[in-house]
Amino acid sequence: MALYKVADYDPNYRDVFQGQDIKDMTVYAEGSDDKVGTVSDILVDDEGRFRYLVVDLGFWIFGKKVLMPVGRTRIDYNASRIYALGMNRAQAENLPEYDQNQVVDYDYEESVRGVYRTQPVEKSAALEDSAPLDAPAYTGATRAQTHTRDTYKYDNEPHLYNVNDTDHQNIRLYEERLVANKHRRKAGEVAVGKHVETETARVSVPVEKERVVVERVTPTDAGRAVAPGEANFKEGEVAHVDLYEENADVRKEAFVREEVKVKKEVERDTVESQETIRREELDIDSGNLPTDRR
Repeated sequence: MALYKVADYDPNYRDVFQGQDIKDMTVYAEGSDDKVGTVSDILVDDEGRFRYLVVDLGFWIFGKKVLMPVGRTRIDYNASRIYALGMNRAQAENLPEYDQNQVVDYDYEESVRGVYRTQPVEKSAALEDSAPLDAPAYTGATRAQTHTRDTYKYDNEPHLYNVNDTDHQNIRLYEERLVANKHRRKAGEVAVGKHVETETARVSVPVEKERVVVERVTPTDAGRAVAPGEANFKEGEVAHVDLYEENADVRKEAFVREEVKVKKEVERDTVESQETIRREELDIDSGNLPTDRR
């Protein structure tokens, strides 16, 4: 049965009470101006129901914080006061000290409840009103407990945990608000691919080809007599000349021409919508009676 600080359970808990936060309210003894302490925090259960007020007993006992069951309190919003029903100094001194860093477990709660069960107190009308009509009367005397750690429920002791509707009357004022949400849908699809196109390419290649040129010329010493033995008459003398030519060698090779990168970019825009909303306002008809409006 876990307990949570109200702000940890719901950071916006003040909205539930239209901004009426009971933290820092002063706690007084019932039916008097005797100050008991100040509310420093609120503990709620798994369902968000108020179970304890964390009260700093600085007015009665210096530096001690205790847990006060919500059913033993009466909240007066008009006076910004909280009254401790049936609380006396003896009970305050006997309550176990609360440390905000400790875990409030069943055993600790039992030690708190035990003070209220065993300490005789005078039953007030407010205490009697806080219990359901079918609940047994509570006199403050010791009561036999039949519950265990696994079976205990806060409903077992309505005099400690039930809220008295007579003393805790609230009128909730509602208002409508525009709640904007977004949903993601597929707007389309872009396919990026490639295909092959063909074209005729032309290339000019200059080539060379050798040929033999036979030229007959008259030497400058034509008609000169040669010396004996200089003339060497040979039959079948042949001169060989190699001829070369160039041929065009054209082939195809593939080269990287460019690179295409495909990515997405987000464009942001603001879409405005307008609706008529309603809000409740408080109307107070008190006649000629004085009313403290806060």
